[in-house]
Amino acid sequence: MDVAERIQANPASLPHGGTDAPLVPAAPADGGKRMTLNLFFEERDDRWFPGDRHVRPLVRRMLLGKSWISGQRRVFLNLCAGLDRVDVPYRVNDYGYIRKHPEELACIIGRPFVLDRFAWKNPLLLGVVMYNHPIEVPERLQDLHEKTILVPCNWYAEMCRPYWPHVEVWPVGIETDLWTPTPAEQKSVDVLLYDKVRWEHERYASELIEPIRRHLEASGRSVEVIRYGHYKENDYKAALARCRSMVFLCEHESQGIACQQALSSGVPVFAWNRGGPWQDPEYFPDRVKYEGGVSSVPYFDARCGRTFIDANGFISGWSDFWSQVSAGDFVPRDYVMDNLTLEKGALHYYGIAEAVMQRQAR
Repeated sequence: MDVAERIQANPASLPHGGTDAPLVPAAPADGGKRMTLNLFFEERDDRWFPGDRHVRPLVRRMLLGKSWISGQRRVFLNLCAGLDRVDVPYRVNDYGYIRKHPEELACIIGRPFVLDRFAWKNPLLLGVVMYNHPIEVPERLQDLHEKTILVPCNWYAEMCRPYWPHVEVWPVGIETDLWTPTPAEQKSVDVLLYDKVRWEHERYASELIEPIRRHLEASGRSVEVIRYGHYKENDYKAALARCRSMVFLCEHESQGIACQQALSSGVPVFAWNRGGPWQDPEYFPDRVKYEGGVSSVPYFDARCGRTFIDANGFISGWSDFWSQVSAGDFVPRDYVMDNLTLEKGALHYYGIAEAVMQRQAR
């Protein structure tokens, strides 16, 4: 399913639709029905002619095969899958309905150009993939600071809160029945080196990636490398099934779904977590200086693995990490099951949506 197309809600076409819901949100106190969510998500806007956003994915699929699933699309798909499981009804991209019902909440998950489809009269719940930073909001949309806006983690919320007072933290759930552990005896590779270094890659290849790889190989560990944006989900899933641990390299993450898929698969993670300011070069240092401390693993605890700051920190900490991997001390899937299931993510989202409407009614 290409969710960039305007589709009607069809649980059968979404992952794991409507099966064995162990959690169901309570009915409203007044005995009424649960609210139907109006979800809006589109990854692409028209580029060359009206409606070409529907045609481009089909052409690309014919030429290049099935497309890589972006983080934004994964958020949408996993939210829908979670809502199916907890029996929360929803519509998808039903613009005709929402225009006729300005009193109902519109949940705009997709890109900000969705706000330009028409003059929205509805209360809005925005995010989590609207803008990289509040300074990107155009002048004509400055009233967004009055809306509830979702971001994926606490450090991101702290960065945005001076601009968006109603910012809320919401991480999407992980498909824990798809990302499952492989028995230890079926593992054949010691380390999956996940390269998601986005900026100054050549610099970090020499300062970080290659020193880590050399140290692993000198320690007698077998290594497989995968690079962000250059694989399909099935390739990544197969790699996790082969590997006993993962080294995760990324400057920072707002949620880190790929890392959490590894944790759900029972793969302990040794993560580069350099901290410090938000250093996206599109913003830092001239446009935005947020120095509250970023994280590459905003959802992580001692059950998941360990972190390091730089190549020296990796080298000094690797032996202890690997010893714990070998001893089976880490239980990363437990963390995900406690915090990041599809059901928990969907219930959390529904609760925020209800709170928005309750605040609107005051």
